[in-house]
Amino acid sequence: MADVEPVFEAIAKAVLRFEHLVISCEFVARLQQLGQQLNAYAEGNGLPGRVITVPAPANDTWARDHGPITVDTADGPALLDFRFNAWGDKFPWEKDDALNRHLANAGVFGKHPLQPVDFVLEGGSIESDGAGTLLTTSECLLTPSRNPSMDRTAIEQLLEEVLGVDRILWLNHGYLAGDDTDSHIDTLARFCAPDHICYVTCPDVADEHYSALAAMEEELQEFRQADGTPYRLTPLPWPDPIYDEDGERLPATYANFLIINGAVLLPVYDVPQDEEAVRIMAGIFPDREIIPIDCRPLIYQHGSLHCVTMQIPAGVVTV
Repeated sequence: MADVEPVFEAIAKAVLRFEHLVISCEFVARLQQLGQQLNAYAEGNGLPGRVITVPAPANDTWARDHGPITVDTADGPALLDFRFNAWGDKFPWEKDDALNRHLANAGVFGKHPLQPVDFVLEGGSIESDGAGTLLTTSECLLTPSRNPSMDRTAIEQLLEEVLGVDRILWLNHGYLAGDDTDSHIDTLARFCAPDHICYVTCPDVADEHYSALAAMEEELQEFRQADGTPYRLTPLPWPDPIYDEDGERLPATYANFLIINGAVLLPVYDVPQDEEAVRIMAGIFPDREIIPIDCRPLIYQHGSLHCVTMQIPAGVVTV
C-alpha cells in the first residue's frame, strides 16, 4: 500500500486541476487524512470544495471495473450498476460489488438513482466512441465464468439495449501477460475519437505477444466505421518488459490512459519508451495537456491508471 499511495496522490492532484474528485476508502481515519491533504492542495490552487470522501468497504482498488457506468438518456444521465464478480471469481468481490450502492446511499449521486443490471460486466472490458459503437474483446465477454448462460448474440442484444449502442466491434486476438482480466479492451485498444483508435503493438518477433498483437492489428485494420470508412489507427509504443519478484511478467501498457477535462493522464513505467508514448499522445490529443503518471507500482498489482479510476459526468455528483 505504501508503494501505491504516491500513485494515487499523483492521479488525484492531476484530476483536481480540472475536475471534482470522489475518493472512497474503508479506512475512515486514513480517508479523513487524505481528504484534508487533498482539500488543502485544491484550496491552495484556488480550487476549493473539489474533494468528496466517502467511507465504504472494498475488496480492492479497481474502480473502473465495479464503478457505475453512465449513459445518456432522454431523461438525463442513467447510472448503470452491473454485477461484478472479480473477473470471473478470481478473487473476493462481494464488497466491491456493493460499493456503488454504498456511494448512492451516501448521497454521492444526488437525484440520480442506480439502475441495477443483472449482468456481469466490468468497465474496463468495454470502450465506447460516444457515437453508437462499442469496442470489446471476445476473450473477456465470452468467458463462461462471467455470464455462462449467454452467448455472443444474447450479450450483444443486452448491451445494445442497456447501453444504447448501435453496434459492437469484437476483437478476437490480443492479450497481455500478467493480466487478470481476460484481455480487457482498456489495456489493448482505445477510441481517441469516433474515427480514431490507438492500440498496443509489439515489434519484437521474439516476444510472446508478437503473434497475438499482430493478429489484433489486422482485425483493427479490417474494422469499419458506421459509414463504411476505415478507422484512423495509431500504434502505441511497446514498453520494455517488467517482471515481479517471482519473475512473472506484468501487464504494462500505454493504452490504459485516462481522458479528463482538458487533459490526458498517461501511465508511464520508468522505461525508455515513456518519452515516445508522451510524444504520440500529444499528437493524438493536441488540445489536451498530457500528464505522465508513474504507474510502475500499480503494475505490480496487475493494473494501471485507467483501471483505478471511473469518470462520472458533470451534474451527477452532489458537491
